[in-house]
Amino acid sequence: QVQLVESGGGLVQAGGSLTLSCAASGRTLTYAMGWFRQAPGKEREFVAAANWSGSSTAYADSVKGRFTISRVNAKNTVDLQMNSLKPEDTAVYYCAAARTSYIAGRAVGDYDYWGQGTQVTVSS
Repeated sequence: QVQLVESGGGLVQAGGSLTLSCAASGRTLTYAMGWFRQAPGKEREFVAAANWSGSSTAYADSVKGRFTISRVNAKNTVDLQMNSLKPEDTAVYYCAAARTSYIAGRAVGDYDYWGQGTQVTVSS
């Protein structure tokens, strides 16, 4: 049984930083992982993804250069380091896992397991 639990969300001023962490349990060490976000009234959107080892990563254009996805397989965690945060980054952030070792796609349907989400609020 795969379970994903996000942590690290909170309130931060524009220009600040936060690190989200996703603790995974179950057979996820060979799974691709991703982060998505959903703002009020909007669809869930892709943020970042990594393959099973973290050697291959992908980012949405809106966060490229500001966010970094990394995984520590020894701890079975996937982090999202977020720098230079903007008010438009405000959303619930979700961790996701896909049953593939290769980097997964950018669609919600490309992922098989989801966490409950953690709120990130960026004030201007």
